[in-house]
Amino acid sequence: MSQKQMKEAFVSNLNGTSVLELTLGLSFPAFCILCRGLLIIFLHHLCSFSHTWRTQFLIDLVVLIFPMMFTLTIMASFISFNYLIVLICGTGLFYQIYQRRTCCARVPFQKIFEKFLKISLESEYTPAISCYRVVNSIFTAIAILAVDFPIFPRRFAKTELYGTGAMDFGVGGFVFGSAMICPEVRRKYVEGSRLNYLRKSLYSVWPLVFLGIGRLVIIKSIGYQEHLTEYGVHWNFFFTIIVVKLITSLLLIIFPINISWIVAVSITVLYQVFLEFTPLKKLILYGTDGRGTRVGLFNANREGIMSTLGYVAIHMAGVQTGLYVLKNRTCIKEWIKVTCCLLLSGISLFISLYIVQVNVEAVSRRMANLAFCIWILASSLILLVCLLLSDIILSFAKFLVKGAVVSCSWKIIQSPTSKKQSKSPVSEAEKNEVSLCLITAVNRNQLIFFLLSNVTTGLINLMVDTLHSSTLWALFVLSFYMFMNCLVVYVLNLKGKIIKFW
Repeated sequence: MSQKQMKEAFVSNLNGTSVLELTLGLSFPAFCILCRGLLIIFLHHLCSFSHTWRTQFLIDLVVLIFPMMFTLTIMASFISFNYLIVLICGTGLFYQIYQRRTCCARVPFQKIFEKFLKISLESEYTPAISCYRVVNSIFTAIAILAVDFPIFPRRFAKTELYGTGAMDFGVGGFVFGSAMICPEVRRKYVEGSRLNYLRKSLYSVWPLVFLGIGRLVIIKSIGYQEHLTEYGVHWNFFFTIIVVKLITSLLLIIFPINISWIVAVSITVLYQVFLEFTPLKKLILYGTDGRGTRVGLFNANREGIMSTLGYVAIHMAGVQTGLYVLKNRTCIKEWIKVTCCLLLSGISLFISLYIVQVNVEAVSRRMANLAFCIWILASSLILLVCLLLSDIILSFAKFLVKGAVVSCSWKIIQSPTSKKQSKSPVSEAEKNEVSLCLITAVNRNQLIFFLLSNVTTGLINLMVDTLHSSTLWALFVLSFYMFMNCLVVYVLNLKGKIIKFW
């Protein structure tokens, strides 16, 4: 068996893990982000710790990147212990901040909290959505290389037919995250005719066409290992995003944007009906001849082509979520209500997932069926809830320390004792904090970060025998890989460079 065949076999025929384990793992970064914010407040605003780009980058690596990497590798079986460490660190930091607070120093906690509920927040920016997209990007970057090493648990790899693996969340999470901030949600194309809007949508996908074809040519020319049942012979992630973008743009021209959830439910339910009561399922699994051959364009790429229906439904649900979350809100009480509403929605979806898996069909990434769509939406909402909860706690910590600044979190724009909005006296500090933030750096150059991760993953696989690597060597390679990828986008952010292709 060749090295390529061995690597393909290493990531094939897997069945995933439990939904609970994945939900806990996916939500873990939200609390790492909270600890990061509390640490920044404690060090920079209470201890006058040196605030340079090197120290900030080191903090982000140690508190954000490495814990996520360990959660997917050597600490994967100890998720409860991971949460315990984060809880102890977060509680200790919050206690220190509360004890050294510069606001309401002699006021009881209940009175402080009542004042906090009256503050106003910056309404034009929702940090939880940016953090959601960054978390998904970082998890994906770690997983696409780690999966080739023995230290990556096989239960986290992509499933063959049915089941839930950590890597199965990647594309669905990306589609959901992109939908929440798509031009339709942000009302970017409100002016002009619908035809003009469609033209702009068509134009916006040309870089993805170039990237999809480029990836196909490179993979085939160097004989790189592939998981055939993921998308097929020629199809890849970029082609899925292109088709989803074009179909959803057309749907949002035909249907009002505020009924996107109805469109999402209709598509995924009808798709599942066809899977159950027509030969469609056999067609996806075994091809037109029933023997699983890859002869012909459709047979060669049947998984990638048909699964786009599920991703279209996920995108439409993401549009509806974005419309709700990005509404203009300033009061902290309103954001607490939003968090509770999303939590109830997530729990309801998990209950629906259980019912569907028991009575209809299990989760299948390969088909992107009804259960898969529900799982992606439920997991995404729970992650979003955890990020919003972290933002609320971090805002409370910033409220306790006058002048505290943490990037990728809400800015307090109104004091509890004044109804007038005033310009922040720490605008320069805010600018500095944003430029030193790894989350902002990845968010601003997500496509570059994704491409860089894919290229370096390919190079490492060509140079390193990943299948027979020891634990220490694998951790060193992964750490160096993430360090370099993060450093590139970090430096781009320091230089104020945002690389876009449209």
